[in-house]
Amino acid sequence: QVELRESGGGSVQNGGSLRLSCVVSGHTVSGYSMGWFRQVPGKEREGIASIDRYGRLTYADSVKGRFTISKDNGKNTLYLQMNSLKPEDTAMYYCAATPGFWNGGTLREDVYPTWGQGTQVSVSS
Repeated sequence: QVELRESGGGSVQNGGSLRLSCVVSGHTVSGYSMGWFRQVPGKEREGIASIDRYGRLTYADSVKGRFTISKDNGKNTLYLQMNSLKPEDTAMYYCAATPGFWNGGTLREDVYPTWGQGTQVSVSS
């Protein structure tokens, strides 16, 4: 059974940085497409970054140029480096995994069967 556990969330000021981690257990991260999503209460979950098993990437326009998704196959861990954070980035952040393949990964929430519990990111102005 694949399990995901996020960490690294917290509170930062406008313009600050955070790095989120997602440790994968039960399967190797190298064989999965992985994604980062975020959700604000009362709004739909938003796909923001994904990576396929070959390391090709996809980003939502809202984070392009500020966030970087990466993975360390040796540590079986997915990362999200978030720079130039804005108050509108405040949300619960989730990592997700799917055995399916999409070139660059996918930001479609419905194709990910496995999710972490989430980590909160708060950005103050």
